Amino acid sequence: MASAVSEPAPPAVDDELGRALSRFRDHLAHERRASPHTVAAYLRDLSSLLAFVRARHAGAANLAALDKFMLRAWLGDVGKTVAPPTIARKISSVRALCEYLLRTGELRQNPSATLASPKMRRKLPRFLAPDAAAEVMDAPLAQASGREVCHLRDALSLELLYGSGLRVSELVQLDLAHISSAEAELRVLGKGQKERIVPLGSKALAALEAYLPRRAELAHPRTGAFDRDALLLGQLGKRLSVRWLQALVKRYGSLGAGRSDLHPHALRHSCATHMLEGGADLRAIQEMLGHSSLSTTQRYTHVSLDQLLAVYDRAHPMAQAPGQSSKRRNGSAR
Repeated sequence: MASAVSEPAPPAVDDELGRALSRFRDHLAHERRASPHTVAAYLRDLSSLLAFVRARHAGAANLAALDKFMLRAWLGDVGKTVAPPTIARKISSVRALCEYLLRTGELRQNPSATLASPKMRRKLPRFLAPDAAAEVMDAPLAQASGREVCHLRDALSLELLYGSGLRVSELVQLDLAHISSAEAELRVLGKGQKERIVPLGSKALAALEAYLPRRAELAHPRTGAFDRDALLLGQLGKRLSVRWLQALVKRYGSLGAGRSDLHPHALRHSCATHMLEGGADLRAIQEMLGHSSLSTTQRYTHVSLDQLLAVYDRAHPMAQAPGQSSKRRNGSAR
């Protein structure tokens, strides 16, 4: 079973802000149905704010103390030791809290409205070239040692991460009941418990059909027990964990493409990039990846300059001027 993140205990409820954070935690977990990871991240940030306000007000944090001056002082304090991305995340957390308190009527004004996020240069995740991705996909079945069923399972895992663009957290949750081989599709539970249908490519489908008849071989060697629901099993018959799959991708990244730094998200990013370069519509990629915002899809996809120039040549009326295309490729045109 994938390791679960236990929900953090609510802050001590001995003042107004502590009680508000406790209610906000329940709101995130039960009304917004945020993941345990998300709830834990919010509570870490906001517990820091709670401690800061209590220190400024002799141990009692009332909502009246939650004004823009207090928030700026808190951010100035944490900014001494953390990087801009962390500050931006803390601002996002406190904004979510203040918006919640506005809706419940506990605040009359939003003290976080004037907070400005630090400027950051967002880094794009690394991705593989198509030939390198193919080498990684082929690596499990090229192994001579070990049990064949393990190689088949590993090949399927990689195909689902790259071929279907799954998040690693989505992959470990897959059950047999989520798969329709006849329709060549998967039913995936993504972020925020949102369900979507994801296609199974021909190679992923072939990997699935090779693995399923052998899956029971991964039962516990002594007891014969195994998880009857989980698609991907370890050698003791238990559901694979996120950490185990991260290690799997790193291992085959090194074996197949010389990339010991390869991470499951790089395969998802490679999937989106290669689909876009192959002519897929950005909206279709957004739907497949389960992004709530198109801007997120745009951030995780990028096109080579040659591909962009080729599209320009086909689509822009001014690109057809004699000699223009060749001049631009030679760097003469601006």
